[in-house]
Amino acid sequence: MDDLEYREAFLNGNSKKVEDLVKNALEAGVSPRIIINQALIPAMEIVGQKFKDDEIFLPEVMLAARAMQSGLKILKPLLTGEQKNYVGRVVIGTVHGDHHDIGKNLVAMMLEGAGFEVFDLGANVSAERFLQALQQHQPDILGLSSLLTTTMPKMKEVLSLLETTGVRSKVKVMIGGAPVTQEYADRIGADGYASNAGSAVELAKKFCRN
Repeated sequence: MDDLEYREAFLNGNSKKVEDLVKNALEAGVSPRIIINQALIPAMEIVGQKFKDDEIFLPEVMLAARAMQSGLKILKPLLTGEQKNYVGRVVIGTVHGDHHDIGKNLVAMMLEGAGFEVFDLGANVSAERFLQALQQHQPDILGLSSLLTTTMPKMKEVLSLLETTGVRSKVKVMIGGAPVTQEYADRIGADGYASNAGSAVELAKKFCRN
């Protein structure tokens, strides 16, 4: 199993190639977990680093993330019964009133590619729905996205609801989106801010190591 082939397939956004590589590895007797941990995740980490270093850009990362998903789609059903050693668990969504989800989708895909268990609630998610998901999934991290300045206050609403219901201390909250800044994260009491998907993955890993 050559992780270089996976890396090249990801960087080329070649989902069919990734599917073929995964199927060939399975036929050769490689376990699904090894394929994920030793091929898919390292290849996606290279993509994330290149994105962070401005060597590739958003369209290429989106294609790479979709290629990653095509591999995971084959492997996930085969993991039933195996111990799932996730890096951490994340609930993520775009806040109420905001229907933009491209950036959020990319973060979710890259987190999954980095070994996180991700529960993506989609877009236009109410504070109550976020709370319900936290109670249901017990995640390590809650990711909030906003692409409009008019919906940024909804992030504060979510944090306020977590405070009043006594669950704020049980989860790390990270926020992001085009108009969002570190200063805003500090102001509303979020635990962290990420300006792009690569930084979001790094921050999530940091939270789960602590």
